[in-house]
Amino acid sequence: MASVLIHTADESVTVTAQAAKRLLERGDGDAALLYLALLRHHGNAAPRSLAGELRWDRLRIEAAEKTLRELGLVAPAAEDLPPEPADERPSYGREDIAVRLEKSGEFRTLTAEVERKLGKKLTTPDIGVLLGLQDYLGLPGDVIYLLVCHCAERVQRRFGPGRRPGMKQIEKEGYAWARMGIDTQAEAAAYLKKYAERQEALPRYMRALQLGDRLPSASEEKYLVSWQEMGFSSEAVALAYDKTVLKCHELKWPYCNGILKRWHEAGLHTVEEIQAGDRPAVRRQEQPARNGDELRKYVQDLHRDRG
Repeated sequence: MASVLIHTADESVTVTAQAAKRLLERGDGDAALLYLALLRHHGNAAPRSLAGELRWDRLRIEAAEKTLRELGLVAPAAEDLPPEPADERPSYGREDIAVRLEKSGEFRTLTAEVERKLGKKLTTPDIGVLLGLQDYLGLPGDVIYLLVCHCAERVQRRFGPGRRPGMKQIEKEGYAWARMGIDTQAEAAAYLKKYAERQEALPRYMRALQLGDRLPSASEEKYLVSWQEMGFSSEAVALAYDKTVLKCHELKWPYCNGILKRWHEAGLHTVEEIQAGDRPAVRRQEQPARNGDELRKYVQDLHRDRG
């Protein structure tokens, strides 16, 4: 029988008989396609980095990767694979975006709402960011819109009315949400509530550090948020500030952070706990003076010895 295959001039991809047998027995078409894509890259690409090439969303490629691991066709340990890009999405071209806008009313609505929120017409790369957040990260449209609103409010708070976030900022925050597992409207609402509470507390911490009523810088805010998450009140931070100034004669953020981290590791968080548990050991020469009877006896013994 003549061959039914059409041979091309491209470099060939070889599938071993054993690998083909495992894939055929499992009957998972996505796993087979992902395996072919990995072979095409000579095994030098992390499976999830091929999502854009395959036009798959995050859940689909993760399921196919899981199947390949179960079949023993990719390395079982993550450390055996080339590192995945931490904050890079697949590249979506004009055709990908046009197809999605045509077929998905939900995506068209999301794009229009984001344009209204940001006050500008989104470019093709801008829409590609939204597509990556939805397809690659698996964030629903309503969560993406809350994400955009959150980023817009943060920028306005720091830089004033009229300022808008760039799509790269929105994308970066989207990856942070994905790492935290924020992929439902309820989870997003809970996170935003907690974020607002932290922001409301920041002025108290700034005053405790004698920095007045100005907004903290981005680096300063990271310190303040970490101290809140450790469980320190602004009053406890004021104690750490006092110790820092006594030692350094000015506020040194790393030094102050070191004090608070030591208290945190020791389980000291409230002012009362810190004052009770952070006292230095009393040296011998600092022991309380003997009472009157002991002192008189000591002086008498001293004179007798000299006599």
